[in-house]
Amino acid sequence: MTADKIRVLVVDDISETRENIRKLLQFENDIEVAGTARFGKEGIQLANELDPDVVLMDINMPDIDGITATEEIRKKSPHIQIVILSVQGDQNYMRRAMLAGARDFLTKPPMGDELISAIRRAGEMSHAERAKDAKQQQLAASSVGGAPVSMAGFAPTQQGKIITVYSPKGGTGCTTLAVNLAIALNNEDTRTVLVDANLQFGDVAVFVNEQGKNTILELAPRVDELDVEVVEEILIKHEASGLRVLAAPQRPEMAERVSADQFSRVLQYLQRMYSYVVVDTSPILTDVILATVDVSDVVVLVTTQEIPAIKNARLFLDLAQTMGISKDHVVFALNRYDKRIAITPERISENLKHEVSATIPLDEKIAITAVNRGVPFMLDNKSQLIGKGILSLAEAVRSRLRALETEG
Repeated sequence: MTADKIRVLVVDDISETRENIRKLLQFENDIEVAGTARFGKEGIQLANELDPDVVLMDINMPDIDGITATEEIRKKSPHIQIVILSVQGDQNYMRRAMLAGARDFLTKPPMGDELISAIRRAGEMSHAERAKDAKQQQLAASSVGGAPVSMAGFAPTQQGKIITVYSPKGGTGCTTLAVNLAIALNNEDTRTVLVDANLQFGDVAVFVNEQGKNTILELAPRVDELDVEVVEEILIKHEASGLRVLAAPQRPEMAERVSADQFSRVLQYLQRMYSYVVVDTSPILTDVILATVDVSDVVVLVTTQEIPAIKNARLFLDLAQTMGISKDHVVFALNRYDKRIAITPERISENLKHEVSATIPLDEKIAITAVNRGVPFMLDNKSQLIGKGILSLAEAVRSRLRALETEG
C-alpha cells in the first residue's frame, strides 16, 4: 500500500452489496478496501479503529441509519469523507445527507465509474485534510519562539487571514461585496489579494475590468514549486486600488483543470504573502468551495431581505455546524438593505440565532454603474452610504479576526 492510496470502509447491511463493491474496487491500484461493516454502529467503531479516508455508507440499516452514523464519524474524525449510498434518490435524503457532513450522495446501485470517481474525489479531500492537519501541527511546533521567514520583502508580521465571502443563494451581490471588501481591507500595512473561487463562471476580473489576463490555471499546476516572484508575476495588478487579483479560468470547461487540493494550497501560499486573502465564491458547494471554506479563518455569509436567501442562509449555518465550523468564524452580512421592507436585521438575527454584523444599504444606481464600468464603487463612492456599509463590514471582519486570535 502506498501513502497516497485511498483507504475505503464499506458500511452496508447487505452482504452481496459489500462483496460487489469489494470486487469492483480490487482492480483500482489507488484504492484499497480497509474493512467492511454490516451495521451503522459497527461502521462507527471501525471508522474509529481503521481511520479510513472514505466511508461508503448505506442510508437504511437495522440499528441506526447512515445519516446518524455519518454525523458520529464526522464529529470524531472530520478528515474522513462519507459517500452516502441509497436506493432512494429523493432530494430530502440528499439534503439531510449533506447537512450531516456527507461528501457525496449516490443512488443504488451506482455505476462503477460513478462510484470510483466519487471515491477518488472524496479521497483527494481526505488526503488534503490530513496534510493540512499535519502542516498546522508542524507550523505550531516550529513557530514556538520563532519568527516568520521573510520572502523578498513580502512577509506580513504574521500569517495572513483567509476571508471567504459566500452566499448559498445566487443574486445576493456576493461578488460585489467580495471585490469592494478586498479594496477596503487593502492598504500599505495590510496588503490584500482577491481570489475568484467560482471557477466556471467567475466575474471578479470583469468587476475590476481586468479580464483576459492571467488566471488560477497559471498557478494550480505549479503548486508544488511556487515562489514569491512567480506568484507576483502571475497575479493581476489592479493599478487603481493596488489590489492583487487571481482570476478564474476564462472558459467554464477549464475549471476541471484545478483540483480542490491545488486550490486550497494556492490559498495557503498566498496567506504567507498577504495580510488578507479575500475569496469570492459560487452558491454551489463544489469541492473547491468546500475546501476554501475549510481553510478559511472567517466566512462572510451574505444574505438579503428575500425569504429564499434567508432560508438558504439558515441551511448553511446548519451545515457549517456539522462541518465543525464555529459560529464565531461566520460574519453575517445583510446586503441591499431597504428600510421600506419589514424584514429588519434584528428580525433576521433573531430568526437565525446569529447576529447580523454588517448592513450594506441598497443603492442600485451606484452598484450597477460600478459593475458596468468595471470600477468598484469603493474607489470613488466610499463616502456614500453603500461605501460606509462596506467599511463597516471590513471593520466587523477585522474585529472578528482579532477576537478569534485573542481566544486562540
